Amino acid sequence: MRDVIEAYPLAWPQGWPRKKSYQRSRAKFSTFGRELSVMDGIQRVLLELERLGVKRDDLVISTDIPTRLDGLPRSDRTVADPGVAVYWRKKADTRCMAIDRYDRVADNLAAIAATLEAMRAIERHGGAEILDRAFTGFVALPAPEQWWQVLGVSGNAARGEIDAAYRRLAALHHPDRGGDSAQMARINTARDQGLARAS
Repeated sequence: MRDVIEAYPLAWPQGWPRKKSYQRSRAKFSTFGRELSVMDGIQRVLLELERLGVKRDDLVISTDIPTRLDGLPRSDRTVADPGVAVYWRKKADTRCMAIDRYDRVADNLAAIAATLEAMRAIERHGGAEILDRAFTGFVALPAPEQWWQVLGVSGNAARGEIDAAYRRLAALHHPDRGGDSAQMARINTARDQGLARAS
């Protein structure tokens, strides 16, 4: 599962709309009267997926937070993009749930966990078929192509690395040198996204 979908940086599912920053709000999730941490949110998601029968090796929690050695987001970082996408494999299907409604990663993790819990309640009360139909909407489409994949660099590449990869690809694919204009447009977009993130 992890070899297909990146935990870091955020691999937002293709076709899922994103909230603008002004549309996001502060959530009311808490634990024992204190603000929820990223680790609290992760534990809630892991628990709900475990209750659905999903093994740890069959899931990826993708955010813009760098990961720990175990592939889960670190709890000591804050990021500009609070979006969270959780991918998991159940039977033969890969499913996904993504939320960026709130202005903190921890709260979006908690929202995913709460949604999973609500869907399990449907199953507990005899609605297994309804639950399967509901989850049909969460079948994961292939993750969109990311800027670092186009450039052939890592997701946390430095500005110099991005520029060097761009020059190398532009020399091969520029229309003035017999290349394809659509391919060059992909390379230009990837460079712009990479440099915006590296700034």
